Amino acid sequence: MTEEKAKKRISIEDVAERAKVSITTVSRVINNVATVSPKNRARVEEAISALKFKPNISAQRLATGVNNSVGLVMPGYPGIFHSFYAIELIRGVGHACEALHLDLVFHITNGFNPLNTNNVGGVIFADIIENRKQVESALSVGTPCMVINNKADDMDVDYIAIDNALGGKIAADYLISLGHKNIAIITGNLSTQAGAFRLAGFKKELEARKIQLAPENIYEGDYSRRSAHSAAEKLFALPNRPTAVFACSDDMALEAMTVAIELGIKIPDELSIVGFDDSPACLYSSIGLTTVKQPLFEMAEQAVKILHQIVNEKHKGRAKEILPPKLIIRESCSAPRS
Repeated sequence: MTEEKAKKRISIEDVAERAKVSITTVSRVINNVATVSPKNRARVEEAISALKFKPNISAQRLATGVNNSVGLVMPGYPGIFHSFYAIELIRGVGHACEALHLDLVFHITNGFNPLNTNNVGGVIFADIIENRKQVESALSVGTPCMVINNKADDMDVDYIAIDNALGGKIAADYLISLGHKNIAIITGNLSTQAGAFRLAGFKKELEARKIQLAPENIYEGDYSRRSAHSAAEKLFALPNRPTAVFACSDDMALEAMTVAIELGIKIPDELSIVGFDDSPACLYSSIGLTTVKQPLFEMAEQAVKILHQIVNEKHKGRAKEILPPKLIIRESCSAPRS
């Protein structure tokens, strides 16, 4: 063996070439599949010994045709492990993996580093935020993929998402039904599909009901309490203070509620607030928060089930599922004062 070959990492292809058999036959020998002839088994074993080849997970995947590991790729952001959204997705994926006897490989990404998908049977991408190239790369090598929380119609990929535009519409419709006209919104991050679609659905419903959304009543948040605190202070300082606020996450809604209470604004008598998520915190605040519930756990659980079917070639056509949110009415909203 030359010095150049000695430095080269021996692959399953090298073993197959030396033994003069197919890669599949090598994989079957590695995994002790009984259908290999004694002659071919001896050739493969000799090649493995001579080349000092160490089998890896990829070889096992080739032998069985299925890998029992699922990758969950989630964009990283501050406070991710304190986020109800992230925890529910992880819980839903984990629950489904347990039920289907699958292993879970969890990866937090900045969106730019390449992903190695060789050790998983399929990948679930929790939204597409600055990591489109990672999704495209996984698809290009034939890795089964599911995208959740993103209506990815511009990509040839399976997805399951929440109808965020409908969620915005539901919030607007409820506040209007109570008689509110001076309504404000604290949006989510508008670079995310969820943030953009919730705002679009909210605005569209107001326009359809002939209610103007004043520019000063729109503040862009990022789903965090910090962003909502600044937005709420500005909104509540307006000369024509809004009588209702739709905050596009429960964290932001609860923070807006805290700011209002600190300023002596009575909820719901002087201010109605609607959130989005239906996190447990809605129940434990001093005033029960009315919110738009999105079925995060169900979305994540269903994504694993569909991906498992795709990996096992039991799913026909592209999966394109949209789950509806629903309004959960509590104590934070009432009709405006006349």
